[in-house]
Amino acid sequence: MPDPLASDLISPDAGEAPLLNFASVSILKAAPLTRLSFRARGAALEKAGEGLGVPLPDTPLSSQTADKRAALWMGPDEWTLLAPEDDVHAVVEAIEGKLGGEPHALVDISDRSEAVIVSGEKAVWLLNTGVFVDFAPEAFPVGNVTRTVFHKSPVMIWRTGPDSFVVEAWVSFMDYVTGLLVHSARELEAWPLSTGN
Repeated sequence: MPDPLASDLISPDAGEAPLLNFASVSILKAAPLTRLSFRARGAALEKAGEGLGVPLPDTPLSSQTADKRAALWMGPDEWTLLAPEDDVHAVVEAIEGKLGGEPHALVDISDRSEAVIVSGEKAVWLLNTGVFVDFAPEAFPVGNVTRTVFHKSPVMIWRTGPDSFVVEAWVSFMDYVTGLLVHSARELEAWPLSTGN
């Protein structure tokens, strides 16, 4: 389960069985979300934050969360905005209403991506089987988010707690990503038995 940073927004999909559930690490499919890609600069940023209900972060790799809302920094003029699945129209209307004539792009990408929740004491180890990012807490603290590549698939990784991560990939890549995560986790589980430890 994700930690309190995003616990009211990111939750396991109740209709899906866990992909993996070991004592040291679990992989759970996340419930569907509203995902919006927002691009803008200048005054539009503050107005979009007002419409969303959470300020857009201006620090690289960072995120901001509020009640059932999140804004993730993707680049100097790009953010991913998250809200509950059923709120898509309300969120779009609220943001557009605040922006008025400010130049911007706001695109619903809810159906493009899926997410899984990777958590447990071996979550960092598991992610590092396919991505070369330093997930030490001092290098990648809770709230940090990054785009990267897991093996050969582009992914977004968001740390929602000390041992909890949201891993998002395009729908067409998710089976590849989760298959490799599950395979690596099963190797981790078998390793102490094979070495006699």
